[in-house]
Amino acid sequence: MNRILIVEDEERISSFVAKGLKAEGFTPTVVADGITGLDYALTGEFDLMVLDIGLPGMDGFRILERVTAERTALPVIVLTARDSVTDTVAALEGGAADYMSKPFKFGELLARVRLRLRTPGDPAPDDDLSVGEVRLDLRRRRAYVGDREVELSARELTLAEVLMRNRGLVLSREQLLSQVWGYDFDPGSNVVDVYVGYLRKKLGADLVTTVRGIGYRVE
Repeated sequence: MNRILIVEDEERISSFVAKGLKAEGFTPTVVADGITGLDYALTGEFDLMVLDIGLPGMDGFRILERVTAERTALPVIVLTARDSVTDTVAALEGGAADYMSKPFKFGELLARVRLRLRTPGDPAPDDDLSVGEVRLDLRRRRAYVGDREVELSARELTLAEVLMRNRGLVLSREQLLSQVWGYDFDPGSNVVDVYVGYLRKKLGADLVTTVRGIGYRVE
């Protein structure tokens, strides 16, 4: 089980990321200031760090510089609200394995985390997912029921992918909301239920099962 250090001072974001990673089988540790974050990064046994740039106590770029120099094997994914080419270049040239601008969707962060943790020889994620008559061609971003192509919006396709990749598991509305819509979406929204309805109409009423009081599952 991979241990991930999250250094982020915005509780809303750190909680969103930690909950999502925990649901995916990772062990997250959250730190809210730069000085403690650097100490954890240099002394703890972590497999990856998610690092915010605008931190109290110590700037994320300074942390990145120290970690890159002293723990070269620790991959760092930088998060920041500073959406500029200069900051992107500074992070990547400073040794970051990847860079994401806020706001972001959890599904995208998860994909980058898995990519950075993958070792040579590990199988790549499937580009084709199938459940019964339903098939997703993720490389071409297309969906089929039998031989018939079905038009899905980008959000519908992502929701179908998350559910089908977790076949047999019950995913809560909160998990689906964070992975498909992102942390900045209203947690009280019924958008998950609405989009599950869209998938049932387009891909088949039996594809997604409602688990009362918990969430949804693809069998």
